[in-house]
Amino acid sequence: MELYELTALELAGQLRAGAVTQAEAIAAAAGQIAACQPGNNAFITVADSPAPAPAPSASPLAGVPMAYKDNLCTRGMRTTCASKILGDFTPCYDATAVERLTAAGAVSMGKLNLDEFAMGSTCETSCYGPAKNPWDLTRSPGGSSGGAAAAVAAGAVWDAIGAETGGPVREPAAHCGVTGMKPTYGSVSRYGLVAYASSLDQLGPIARSAADCAAVLELLRGRDPRDATSLELPTGGLLCALTGDVRGRRIGLPAECFGGALEPEVAAAVRAAAGVLRARGAVVEECSLPLLDYAVPAYYILACAEASSNLARFDGVKYGWRAEGCGSLEELYRRTRTEGFGPEVKKRILLGTFVLSADCYDSYYKKALQARARLKAAFDAVFQRYDLLLTPVAPTTAPRLGEGLADPLSLYLSDIYTVPANLAGLPALSMPCGFDRSGLPIGAQLIGPALGDLAVLDAIRTRLQAPKEVTRCELGNRNRPGDPCGAGHQKQNLLRLHHRLRRRAQHPLLPGVHRHAGGAARAQREGGGVRRPGRPGPGLHRHPAQPVRPEKLLLPRSAQGLPDLPALPAHWPGRSGGGGGPHRGHSRAAHGGGRGQADPRPLDGADQNRLQPLRRAAH
Repeated sequence: MELYELTALELAGQLRAGAVTQAEAIAAAAGQIAACQPGNNAFITVADSPAPAPAPSASPLAGVPMAYKDNLCTRGMRTTCASKILGDFTPCYDATAVERLTAAGAVSMGKLNLDEFAMGSTCETSCYGPAKNPWDLTRSPGGSSGGAAAAVAAGAVWDAIGAETGGPVREPAAHCGVTGMKPTYGSVSRYGLVAYASSLDQLGPIARSAADCAAVLELLRGRDPRDATSLELPTGGLLCALTGDVRGRRIGLPAECFGGALEPEVAAAVRAAAGVLRARGAVVEECSLPLLDYAVPAYYILACAEASSNLARFDGVKYGWRAEGCGSLEELYRRTRTEGFGPEVKKRILLGTFVLSADCYDSYYKKALQARARLKAAFDAVFQRYDLLLTPVAPTTAPRLGEGLADPLSLYLSDIYTVPANLAGLPALSMPCGFDRSGLPIGAQLIGPALGDLAVLDAIRTRLQAPKEVTRCELGNRNRPGDPCGAGHQKQNLLRLHHRLRRRAQHPLLPGVHRHAGGAARAQREGGGVRRPGRPGPGLHRHPAQPVRPEKLLLPRSAQGLPDLPALPAHWPGRSGGGGGPHRGHSRAAHGGGRGQADPRPLDGADQNRLQPLRRAAH
C-alpha cells in the first residue's frame, strides 16, 4: 500500500511506530504534489523544503504533511488570497490555526488554491488559474476551498485547512469525494484568516475520514484571546469520544431539501446514506425546515455587505499590489482596486456597498438580518425534536469548468444547502455517500445543533457509502502540464480512493448490498481524452417546473411576506429601536469583530479608517 492511500491517523500511527520516517512521509507528499500539480493546479505556493517536526509530539497528527488554504497567514510564506492585489504579500506572523498545528508537529507542504478572496463556488476566479477536480480534470473541484479538496483527494497531503463562509469546505469535499467539516461558529479562532464576512467565516478541516477531521479540530478548538468571537471549549477528548454509535439518534430529512433542482442521483445517494444510518439504529424521518428559500438571498446580502467593509483595507497604500504612475491619491485608490481585484470580487463589493447605503439599508440589509434571525429560530425549533439533520451538499455533482461562470445565478444557487448552517452558526459536515453514473463523487451533509460537533462527527465514524468499483483520480500529466487530458495522456500515480471498501465484496453495514462496476470505470478513451455520458450543467435554472424568481434574491421591503421584526441590535446598536440611520451605530462585523456582540469600545484610528467606506455609502 502506498503512503498516500493511508488516512492521516494511519500515517501518524506508522510514524509513531517507526515504520515510516518523517522524511519518507514528506518525500511521498512532495512526489505526489510534483506529479499532480501540473494537472489539478491545487497549490499556489509549494514549500521549497518542508522541515520535519522539530521534536516528537504526543499529537495524533505529529509528522503528518498537510497544507493551508491561501487566505491563512503564514510567517515567511506569501498569502495571496488568489488575488493580484496580494500577489507579493508575505505575512510576518502565523494564523492561530497554523500556530497550533505547527506546535502539534504538523508539516506544512504549502498554500492551496482558492477562489479570489474565497468569493466563488468553483475555484475558477483565482488569478492563478482554476484548480481542477482529480476525478475528472475537465470539472471543478468546488469552491472556494477547491485546491484543498483537490490536494487531499489526489493524495498530495493527508489533511488540509480550508475556510468556510457559505460552504467552501463542504462543497469541495463533496465534489472531490473526501470529508469536510465546518465547526460551530467561534469554536476555532479566526485570527490570521483574511476576512471575507466576519460573522460567517470559520475554519474547517478537509481530510479522508471523520476521524481525521476530529483529530484536526481537537488541535484547533478553544479560546484565543486574539479573537473575541472564540469560545471557551474543553481541549482534547474529541477524537477518543468517537464511537460510531447512532442507536436512538433522531435524524431529520428536511423535505425542502429534496425537491426542485436536486439531481435524482444525488437525492438517491443521500437517501441511501439515510438508509445506512437507519440500519445502524438511528430513527430517520422526514421533517420540515421553513424559510430555507430565504437562506441564499440573505446570505449574499450579508456576506457582500461585510466584504465591502473588510476589503476596504486593500488600497495599495501599506501593502499589496499598487498601481503605478498615479497622479493623485484618489487615482491610486481607484486604479489599484479596479486593476487589483477580479470581476467577482468587484461585483460583491459593489453589491455590499449598495445594500449598506442609507436608501437601501431597511429594504435589504435589515431584512436579511431578520431572515437570518428567523432561520436560526427555525433551526432551534427543529433541533428540539431531532439530534441531526441530513441533507444533500449540492444540487449536482461537480460541474464542468466554465459552466458556473457562464451562469452566475446557478453558481450562487449551488450553495442552497450549505449557507443555512453558516447563517445559523451550526456545525455541519460533508461526507462521501456514492457516485453518479459518470463516476463523480456525491456528498451528503449532516448538520447538528450549536456545539454539537461531536454528534456530527460521531454519526459517520463508520463510512456510509456502499462500495463499488470507481474511477481513479486523473492526476495530470507530468510531460504535458498544459494539456493534462490531451493526446498521449497517461494516468500516473492514480489514487484509489476508498480502497478498503473496494476490496470488500459487500457493504460492511448492509449485508446483501454488493458492489458493481462504476460508470466512469467503463468510460471510453479516444485520443487520450475522456468521453463521458452527457449531463446537464449545475444550477436551479434547468428545472422549469420550479422557476427561480429573481426578486427573491433581493429581499425587498416586504421581505417576501416576513413579518417586520426588529433589527438585530448586535449588528447595529444605534438601530435597535428601528430609528436613526446607519451612522448612529456601527457594526462589529464591519470592522473585523464577530457575530452576536456589540462593541462598546470607542473607535480607534484603524477602526475609523475601516469604517469610512461604510459611512460614505450610508450617507
